[in-house]
Amino acid sequence: MKKIAPIAQIARVLPVLLAILLLLSGCRQVLQAQPGESTPVMGQEGRGAVTITVVYDNNPHDPRLQTAWGFSCLVETEGATALFDTGGDGATLLRNMATLESDPLSIEVVVLSHAHGDHTGGLGALLGTGARPTVYVPRSFPARFKDDVRSLTALEEVTGPAEILPGVHTTGEVGSDIVEQALAVETSEGLVVISGCAHPGVVEMVRRARRVSEAEVYLVLGGFHLGGESQQKIDRIIADLRDLGVRRVAPCHCTGDQAISALADAFGADFIPNGVGYTITIGTAAKSPPNPRSTSPLRSKSM
Repeated sequence: MKKIAPIAQIARVLPVLLAILLLLSGCRQVLQAQPGESTPVMGQEGRGAVTITVVYDNNPHDPRLQTAWGFSCLVETEGATALFDTGGDGATLLRNMATLESDPLSIEVVVLSHAHGDHTGGLGALLGTGARPTVYVPRSFPARFKDDVRSLTALEEVTGPAEILPGVHTTGEVGSDIVEQALAVETSEGLVVISGCAHPGVVEMVRRARRVSEAEVYLVLGGFHLGGESQQKIDRIIADLRDLGVRRVAPCHCTGDQAISALADAFGADFIPNGVGYTITIGTAAKSPPNPRSTSPLRSKSM
């Protein structure tokens, strides 16, 4: 067999090398987006479905469910289930979850936004079902509350931003008067920010959420704490949310009727009427079944 001359070898390999260089160049351009362009989260396009279901709220949505003052929502990814806040009444929380066929034992993580009873009141009833999630609270929570939770299940004190489940982040403690944390959930469409009450300000909660990810904010959902605020302040907050690139809003709980109406006018088709029983699935993959308790990666931390 004749030996191929070095020049001929180069000629054969060169097209392959050029293709590889072009591919690498394209990847580098994606990772180094120009100012003003959207920078996707690493692996964002391949993320599975995320389903968010409001299981406790004072605004109606699903007529089968009971309304009550407070807030709670389930966050289900393809790998885990978290409960954000627990509403004010455990019986109402569990009744609504049963109607929605949501198993409390599937919940691996509970995140409490702040130490107000309309967001923490359902925790005791949830733990009374035998569920043993890891509970994440701001470090500023009362010591007695934290001790009571630790006597039943694992508790983690939150100070700064942290990823508590794959793609699910806490903003860390926000505010100085009423300290609060929000959730920032990475999805195929961008970041979903979930706020309990937003006492430090919904704009500030969104700003903090953006620090945990380079993704654009697809949706802000939950309490915006704008009840009783002036129209001027509401308009300013809407403008700030627009400036932050927020695409859609789903306000509920303590947002107030006036602010909800103004948000609906400002966001138009990107406004989502929200209340107890509202569900949104982001991504096309089917929702996975609840994880067996025995396989939870957080069980080893239980006390």
